[in-house]
Amino acid sequence: MPKPALMTRTPQIAHVDVNCFYASAERAFDPSLEGRPLVVLSNNDGCAVTRSPEAKALGIATGEPWFKLAPRAKEWGLVAKSSNYEALRRHQLAGDGTAGQVLGVVGGVQH
Repeated sequence: MPKPALMTRTPQIAHVDVNCFYASAERAFDPSLEGRPLVVLSNNDGCAVTRSPEAKALGIATGEPWFKLAPRAKEWGLVAKSSNYEALRRHQLAGDGTAGQVLGVVGGVQH
């Protein structure tokens, strides 16, 4: 009887695409944001890195600079949140909500 081949571990890469993840996480932290146009900004609040469906409907593009959005934010009812990696990490460690579940599966946030 032949011996089974040795199994070796090779590095694996997984791509987890979660629709509007940061916007959804912000809504989990603050349910009053539900239904409102929302963008989450990059480090140093430079540009929109994620957009809620309502913000997408306004024509806001991923990567759009905040300085271009800010003058119309009040008119649109647009809410902008700073990236909050520490809050995501706390929720991951606590296993809270969608953010905690997704981050628990993928092993954390790398930035």
